[in-house]
Amino acid sequence: MIVEEIMNDEPHTLAPTNTVVEALKLMREKKVRHLPVVDEEHHVLGVITERDIKEALPSSLRDEPNSPVFNAKVEEIMIKNPLVGHPLDFVEEVALTFYESKIGCLPIVSGGKLVGIVTTTDLLYTYIELTGATEPGSKIEIRVADTPGILFEVTKIFSEHHANVQSVLVYPDSENTQNKILSVRVKTLNPLAMIEELRKEGFDVLWPNLPGVSLQ
Repeated sequence: MIVEEIMNDEPHTLAPTNTVVEALKLMREKKVRHLPVVDEEHHVLGVITERDIKEALPSSLRDEPNSPVFNAKVEEIMIKNPLVGHPLDFVEEVALTFYESKIGCLPIVSGGKLVGIVTTTDLLYTYIELTGATEPGSKIEIRVADTPGILFEVTKIFSEHHANVQSVLVYPDSENTQNKILSVRVKTLNPLAMIEELRKEGFDVLWPNLPGVSLQ
């Protein structure tokens, strides 16, 4: 999946000469926390966030909208030369940028001009959709050996039970580096027969695993 598919392609923006109070008003009206700052040709000059504004204001003035501080221009407190992305960037690469740089938004630029914005909320919604969590189904977690072909062996069992696989996540086993944990979401509300088959084939099903309940 690429950024173009999840970005907001009509971002609200500010000019560098807009005031802090104007930025706050726009954020509240549009229910956003991040605003790109652009020039007349839509080149990205900076980013201003709700957090930037809070940090720029002394706590004693935050509840005084008539304070001269609110008349400061956003260019005085914005993040200048921010990191930017491209519409054809992969979503996972952008997510890594968010993680490593500890940012809350990423202006998306093409041809030198702003064409969209991606936020942590956009990434969260995308993650939820990719895992299939918005659709009825069941999650099964399985500990497997980290060997070629193991995913095929697991999904073959789901196929034999005519269960559609909605998503597969793979992450390290904290107890044994030679293993992986497969988190598989299947389109069924009753996965017991598949779990029994998985265990019969020697797979270690970690979830569902209800104490006192035997699935054998």
